Amino acid sequence: MTRLSKQWIQHNQVALYAVAVLAAVGLAVGRPTATTALEPLINPVLAVLLYVTFLEIPFVRIRRAFRNGRFMFAALGMNFLVVPVVVFALTRFLPQDPVVLVGVFMVLLTPCIDYVITFTELAGGDAEQITAATPALMLVQLLVLPLYLWLFMGQRVAEFIEAGPFVEAFVVIIALPLSLAWATEYWAERSARGEGWQESMGWLPVPMMGVTLFVVIASQLPRVRASVDQIAAVVPVYVAFLIIMPLLARLVTGGLGMAVGESRALLFTSVTRNSLVVLPLALALPAGYALAPAVVVTQTLVELCGMVVLTRVVPGYLVPDAPARSAPAD
Repeated sequence: MTRLSKQWIQHNQVALYAVAVLAAVGLAVGRPTATTALEPLINPVLAVLLYVTFLEIPFVRIRRAFRNGRFMFAALGMNFLVVPVVVFALTRFLPQDPVVLVGVFMVLLTPCIDYVITFTELAGGDAEQITAATPALMLVQLLVLPLYLWLFMGQRVAEFIEAGPFVEAFVVIIALPLSLAWATEYWAERSARGEGWQESMGWLPVPMMGVTLFVVIASQLPRVRASVDQIAAVVPVYVAFLIIMPLLARLVTGGLGMAVGESRALLFTSVTRNSLVVLPLALALPAGYALAPAVVVTQTLVELCGMVVLTRVVPGYLVPDAPARSAPAD
């Protein structure tokens, strides 16, 4: 029964996310003043989400992921070499307002580490491989994001990069959940009680993703509504990114001769972005950059719509199943 219930949650997770988003939009539109009370909950719910997400990643798989050198090379190359070039080119079409640009750069330069696994699986991709590669993608993005911000924005970075809030956000939403996940896995390997705890936590990734989407969107949507003219300018960039990156990734997978599952996984890691984890960093920006979180949340809304489309388009058209080989004639 437990297995069937978890399977039901996994099978219907996109519908559950849609309900959470619609509920958040309804609350934000109907009672916008009430949603401000939700903003202090963003970091706590993200910390819990990432804790249960990291628990889904047995860290012994990191070595296995690096042993698949071709996929790791392609995933790192797409996310940290190709994506920055595409993002820089797309942002040339935006107003060169640092407040808008920093939000766009922060969200588009960071590959997703949570629901990318979900959408890869829904599209029939190699979710095991993308799960194993996630820790490497997470660590590298933390190292290179400041570098790319400096490269693309120059001295303007000094206006908004303050070490204190960024370190606090990193500790609370990444380092602490990651350390607790490691400790839990260690405990589960040596204790029946720890194993039971980890099993119980296995129920939470989908519900916590729904709660996180609700809290983030409901608390930040009033900012989007208040600055709709400025925010509208970034939507075409986000849509273009959703179109361009899968096509580029498909060219790479074809050139490397990847199998169907790996190809689909590469497409999704190339296009899904880390908006939920980046949001607390955007919220930590100085007061003059109050629009940046709305720019990040807008990407979440655009991407969720795009993912629903891509879970159909990728297996149906971009990376269809390999044709079955006919039996040899007698």
